[in-house]
Amino acid sequence: MTTAAEAPPEGAISRLLPSALHGRVPAVLRRRDFRRFWIGHSVSLIGDEVHRIAMPLAAVLLFGAGATAMAWLTAAPMIPALLLSIPAGIWVDRRPSRRRIMLFADLGRFLAVLSVPVAYAFGVLTLAQLIVAELAVGVLAVLFSISDNTLFAAMVPNAELMQASSLSNGSRAFAYVSGPSLGGLAVQLLTAPFALVADAASYLASAVALSRISPTEPVPDREAKGGFLAGLRWIVATPGIRALQGAVGTVNFFDFIFQALFILYVSTYLHINAGLLGLALGAGAVGGLVGAALTSRVVARIGIGMGMTLGFLGFAAPHILVVLASGPKVLIVLTLFVYEFLSGLGVMVLDVSANAYITAVMPDDLRSRISGVLQTINYGIRPLGALTGGWLATTVGIRTALAISTIGACCSVLFLLGSPLRKLRELPS
Repeated sequence: MTTAAEAPPEGAISRLLPSALHGRVPAVLRRRDFRRFWIGHSVSLIGDEVHRIAMPLAAVLLFGAGATAMAWLTAAPMIPALLLSIPAGIWVDRRPSRRRIMLFADLGRFLAVLSVPVAYAFGVLTLAQLIVAELAVGVLAVLFSISDNTLFAAMVPNAELMQASSLSNGSRAFAYVSGPSLGGLAVQLLTAPFALVADAASYLASAVALSRISPTEPVPDREAKGGFLAGLRWIVATPGIRALQGAVGTVNFFDFIFQALFILYVSTYLHINAGLLGLALGAGAVGGLVGAALTSRVVARIGIGMGMTLGFLGFAAPHILVVLASGPKVLIVLTLFVYEFLSGLGVMVLDVSANAYITAVMPDDLRSRISGVLQTINYGIRPLGALTGGWLATTVGIRTALAISTIGACCSVLFLLGSPLRKLRELPS
């Protein structure tokens, strides 16, 4: 583990905050490099949520895109993660500066997204350009995410990984709450293409933040011997990571069975309209914010291994509420609200603790190759789950398929219960 950048003098923070609040500031935010990176990345996450609304709306409203076109538009940013993560991990581990790669990725995404409103302003925007822009964003996102773990570890010491992970995942949860509303308002006021200016600006903000930090990064492995197999061998040979990856793969597979059927079941079988469903979905983001705030305390009390176990169960078990939902519409909506809130809270406990653990145990010279393998597996299992969901629904019925997916997702904890993670109290040094 490389040494994280030293925290700035206490006076630097004291000048910015009242003395009564100074003691409440997480120690990791007193580290200048992490603070700048976190602020820039938080802005970028909000921009991503604006993007998720504005880009498909541009395709539908401007070009009347049908199901096939929307499928390509949706798949375009995800295909690179499946195909390029492993070679990108090998390439990144050979580079001397991951920060520069991330800076390049942000600037590239800024230009790719900005090309849409510019083309629209000149009357030359096409549906094909939207798809190409999404594909470019996906490729650059792979480079950014593969580099992120190494830079994160260079800025944050092990003792503060839980705090840093809570802050990063809390920003993501806040973006889920605020981003869609801001995106919808921007589309309404500016039209969908011009709303993407906000997303482009968020990438620029992240790039500026990256340009103002200088963490000491690990020495690159210029030969990167073993290629992706080196990362895969490390995962297989490390009991805790092997068990965690088995659990993550299982919960992702069964959750995407659930997600493929959830909207159809709620709207067709439970007769819940889009407005009420939107309110229920918002509860998941609120649960995520609560989870980000509480995870450090939970882990300090029960240990990080049991924290991950609790996170898996807390995310998966509430799915059964959807299967059991019945009765008056008010009761059904309330049940969906509770499901989203509890599941959002559970997944945040899982993400914060698991991300901190993975960052702590990864060897510096393999970080990007390991990240590439993990990302490929995680992204690859999701469409398999979604396709299985369609097959199950036609074979045993949609409600039974949802019940099967819930049971399967809960079984993910079995990987942890039979591993060293079950008794792990603190992050390894």
